[in-house]
Amino acid sequence: MKPTVEKITTEEGLQAAFQIRELVFVVEQEVDASEEYDEFEDSSIHFLAKLDGTPVGTARWRLTSNGVKMERFAVLQEARGQGVGQALVAAVLADINQHPDGKAKKKYLHAQIHAMPLYAKFGFQAVGDQFEECAILHYKMELS
Repeated sequence: MKPTVEKITTEEGLQAAFQIRELVFVVEQEVDASEEYDEFEDSSIHFLAKLDGTPVGTARWRLTSNGVKMERFAVLQEARGQGVGQALVAAVLADINQHPDGKAKKKYLHAQIHAMPLYAKFGFQAVGDQFEECAILHYKMELS
């Protein structure tokens, strides 16, 4: 079964994405809920990944003064290793490249250490020093 990814256009889809982020970041990784949800929820473009019609992953992107920031990539534990993360990255990049304000801008993200190989498959490279965000080690990665 191959994952599918769609841009979220309904409140129901957004709630499914928030539920995935809650399980992955708040419950599993113990990120404080106040850190997980932010003022950019309404201005970001959100995505939902599904396996057999069941929501299992999410991500979002937004325009910043530094370019396009891809963030909040989350895949439920039971769906990992099935191509969901790769499908999300590919779908988000495709959407950014179709967006008139996104395609010409630098694309970057803050990658958790264990997820860096996923982003590297798409050409992202670590820049700068390792840093901590929500008590989790990260590197900034940029698409060259």
